[in-house]
Amino acid sequence: MSAAEEIKSVKDMVSAEEWQLRVDLAATYRLVAMYGWDDMIFTHISVRVPGPEHHFLINPYGMLFEEITASSLVKVDLEGNIVMDSPYFVNPAGFTIHSAIHMAREDAQCVLHLHTDDGVAVSAQEDGLMPLSQFAMLVRPHLAYHDYEGVALDLDERERLVRDIGDKNTMLLRNHGTLAVGESCGLAFMAIYFLERACATQVRTMSAKPHMPSQEAIDTVDGQSESLFQPGIDALAWPALLRKLDRADPSFRD
Repeated sequence: MSAAEEIKSVKDMVSAEEWQLRVDLAATYRLVAMYGWDDMIFTHISVRVPGPEHHFLINPYGMLFEEITASSLVKVDLEGNIVMDSPYFVNPAGFTIHSAIHMAREDAQCVLHLHTDDGVAVSAQEDGLMPLSQFAMLVRPHLAYHDYEGVALDLDERERLVRDIGDKNTMLLRNHGTLAVGESCGLAFMAIYFLERACATQVRTMSAKPHMPSQEAIDTVDGQSESLFQPGIDALAWPALLRKLDRADPSFRD
């Protein structure tokens, strides 16, 4: 029996709106695992819960992404206090990064942070993400950078995280990993999908002398990139991803 199977359903203890957010967030964790982007029990994805309390949902520390269910997610406030009974606790490093962005960005309903090999590799390169692929050219106009300060345990770092991300939807955390935000789990997942594909392509391309596109092409895609982070792109992709999960293992809905 997995740790996830020991969790009792909280469906009848929360609003219908919160339950749907729990299902979507659990699905996002499962999708990250399915795409091979998880880092054992580390990194985090969070969602803001509607209401004036500014609560958000985050993964229980110690559970693999492939085990996470809607009921196992932990509800915390902006100070990191657990506000709903749970047998689990949360990773304070995840709390620092996610609470900073949730506090500052009303549009950042979902915050998704990863430690993939390719994402970390590009975050450590001096030039950061280069315009070597269509993926990268779509992401770059919406990409911010934050310098590494050590494991994110110091709450003072929140101010600098907020300053650095500004109004962007994606970020490279230098020498650390990738991050994306969105008005929904679907939009955040689409953003991280394109960023991770861009990083993976760059790592492969840099093994040889890359062909650089023209500045005209880069500028054209810059203008075309706005739709990538607007509601609508997820309307077809997100339901398809949920169907993929349901075929593989629908227990994320529990």
